[in-house]
Amino acid sequence: MEDAQRAADAVPASYSTYTVLQDPTTLKTPTCTITSKKDEKLKMRAVEYHGKKTMKVRERPRPLVTDPTDVILKVTTTCICGSDLHMYVGFMPGMKNGDVCGHEFMGVVELVGPEVQNLKPGDRVVTAFDIACNQCPPCHRQEYSCCDTTNPSKEQELLYGDRLAGFFGYSHLTGGWEGGQAEFVRVPFADMNCLKVPDELDDEHAIFLSDILPTAWHANELGRVGEGDNVAIWGAGPVGLFAAHCALIRGAARVVLIDSVQYRLDFAKKKLHAVVTINRKDKNVYKELRSIFPEGPDVAIEAVGFHYVESLVHKLETTLNLETDTSEILNELIYTVRKAGRIGIVGVYAGYANHFNVGAMMEKGLTIAAGQTPVQKYWPTLLPLVQSGRINSTLPITHVLPLSEAPRAFRIFNDKEDGCVKVLLKPQMDHGKLADSGESIIENVQNTISGVVKGALGSTL
Repeated sequence: MEDAQRAADAVPASYSTYTVLQDPTTLKTPTCTITSKKDEKLKMRAVEYHGKKTMKVRERPRPLVTDPTDVILKVTTTCICGSDLHMYVGFMPGMKNGDVCGHEFMGVVELVGPEVQNLKPGDRVVTAFDIACNQCPPCHRQEYSCCDTTNPSKEQELLYGDRLAGFFGYSHLTGGWEGGQAEFVRVPFADMNCLKVPDELDDEHAIFLSDILPTAWHANELGRVGEGDNVAIWGAGPVGLFAAHCALIRGAARVVLIDSVQYRLDFAKKKLHAVVTINRKDKNVYKELRSIFPEGPDVAIEAVGFHYVESLVHKLETTLNLETDTSEILNELIYTVRKAGRIGIVGVYAGYANHFNVGAMMEKGLTIAAGQTPVQKYWPTLLPLVQSGRINSTLPITHVLPLSEAPRAFRIFNDKEDGCVKVLLKPQMDHGKLADSGESIIENVQNTISGVVKGALGSTL
């Protein structure tokens, strides 16, 4: 009884209040402070969100150690993730102008909190995108992306019935944490959320341990991909590429990649000779897959996500806020996978979708598993595979750009231009250069209306 009372007393009052009603500089959870203290005398550059398809590289104060388990990293490499594009095009609820983006990053430890045990200044580390406290029941079960204590978003609890882990640089629905598309970043619970990088691995070989390589492995785990399986993967972006690579490593007999952009399929075939590709713009996916696998694939993996709306009906419904996500890709997986097959979903979904083919899912006896990746769980498996070269961890890289070119990098990645598959951003390539056009009148108006409110209301209509 006393333990329960102590636990209740430890919960900040703000934890029970909607984040939109709070000063973001005072947000806390039972275990951590969300917004870092700042050194107003020392500046850094960071990539900020300023509305739909508007990214800016601006100067802002550097973060400081705020909680005793924090470290501050000097970022050496960061990335744009495919899931960042949901935010970029305005589909991700809970974004605010000025949010620092980025959840895939690595760097060198600059400052260390007094309770950090395994890291010291000068260590090279890669950081998990999901922020885990390593103290709560989900963390003890290695369900790190379901951490109970690193996300203050009451709005997410309203939408999902629970709060999941906080994520770096990915909306106030996932905690409002400042991201790593910056010269410096604060990492809480650093012993849990940082992986030391062996000296023999350069940044290009280590960076994807932050997210997309564990996510690809997670997709295979969700689909229980094993020896002799036939696997179909929707999405030939970075996660889809790695998912195909991992499926082959795990012993899949045949792997098919499905996308609607031909250069991405050509890139995949060049990198992974064993895969078969289908362009869903040109061919009927069901017929093509059934010609390859008469019963259908054993496993279908969704590595696309919710904002790629195709049909007129779904375009109308998303425009009118009658749904937040489209079910089109999910239905294609359900329709084409074999009876009693397995589906793994790692493409991001945020809210509600209409016309979901629940009847086919049930009657075909499908097993569906989904979820954000518990990155830290997979590090002991994946790091040796990367070190040995069995996993080609540089597989999706097409562009390496300076941080100041982040606005252009977002554009070419989203618009599928210049052969872009995966972009790395290097802060040291253009020290001090900004990409800032200043705030518009529209932005000033938008900043008076919380992205959290707009996202939560839109998702509950």
